[in-house]
Amino acid sequence: MSKVCVLGAGSWGSALAMVLDDNGHDVMMWSRRNEQCEEINLNHTNNKYLPNIDLNKSIYATNNIEEAVRESEIIVLAIPSQQVRNISIELSKIVKKEQILVNVAKGIENGSGKRLSVVCKEELPENKYCMLSGPSHAEEVSKNVPTAVVASSEDINISQTVQDFFMNPSFRVYTNTDLIGVELGGATKNIIAFGAGVLDGLGYGDNSKAALMTRGLTEISRFGVAMGAELSTFSGLSGIGDLIVTCTSVHSRNRKAGLLIGQGYSLENMQKEVNMVVEGITATKAVHKMAQNLDIEMPITEYIYKVIEEGLEPEKAVVELMTRSKKHEMEPIFKL
Repeated sequence: MSKVCVLGAGSWGSALAMVLDDNGHDVMMWSRRNEQCEEINLNHTNNKYLPNIDLNKSIYATNNIEEAVRESEIIVLAIPSQQVRNISIELSKIVKKEQILVNVAKGIENGSGKRLSVVCKEELPENKYCMLSGPSHAEEVSKNVPTAVVASSEDINISQTVQDFFMNPSFRVYTNTDLIGVELGGATKNIIAFGAGVLDGLGYGDNSKAALMTRGLTEISRFGVAMGAELSTFSGLSGIGDLIVTCTSVHSRNRKAGLLIGQGYSLENMQKEVNMVVEGITATKAVHKMAQNLDIEMPITEYIYKVIEEGLEPEKAVVELMTRSKKHEMEPIFKL
C-alpha cells in the first residue's frame, strides 16, 4: 500500500480517489472547504460534484494541504487549470523532490499560453511530472464503467509508475512519451466540444456535429504539430478519443456550456447554470491568441472565440464558417 493524495475534491478528483482506493492505496483528498471534507468523511458522499455516488469509506479528506501531501508517493493535481500555478507555489514549500506530480487538469494557462507541465516545472523544477488524460468522465469512472486513458511523461519510467498506480480491470492505462501532444489534445478538444454543444443548442443534427469534430481534429492536429507534438498522438486516446466523448456525452460540461449558448443563454447565465469550471472558454482565448501569433489557420476556434468574446450570434457564426472560401480537404497540417 502506498500513500497518495488527490488535491481537489471535484467530480474528477473524487472519481480518481476511488480508483486509487480500489487499487489498495491509502488515499487522502484535499479541499479548501471544511464542510466538503466533513461530508466526505462523515457521509462518504460528494453530492455537489458526484450526486448519487457513495465514496469508498476508507477515503479521508482534509483541508490541510500539508497533511494531505506529507509522505504521499504521488500527488494528483485534480484542480482547474487556472489554479495549477498557485497550488504549485503552495506545494513548493512542502513537497519532497521524489514525489511525483500527476496532473489531470486539461487546459492552458491563460495569459502566458503555457502548457501545465511548463507551469509545474517552473514552480516545482525538481519533481517528476506526468499527465493523465483521455476519454474519461468522472460519472462513469466512479461506477467502474470500463475506461481507457493515457499516462504521459517525458520519462517513460514515470509514465509506467503512474500506470501501475491507476490501472485496474475497469480503468486501463496506456503510456505515451509525447507529453506536448497529450497535453494539447486534452486542452484543445474542450474548444471543439463547446462548439458541438452550440450546434446541439441550435437544433442541428449528426451531420453538423460530425463535420465539426472532423475538421476540429484537423485544427487540433495543426496546432499541436506547430507546438512540437507528434501527429500520431492525435489519433490516440488523448486526441480523437477525448474529442469524441467530450463532444457527444451528456456528462460533458464544455458541451453543456455550448448547448446553453446555442439555446440563447448569455455567457454569464450559462456559467451560473453549469456551476463548474468550463475549461473550453479559457482554452479558446489562449489558443486563439497563440494561433494568431503562430499564423496557424484555425477557423472553428476563431469563430468560437467570436461567439464567446465578441458576442457573435451562434447561427451567424455557422453561416460564416460554411461559406468560407473553397478548400481542398487534405491540406497540409501546417503551412510550409
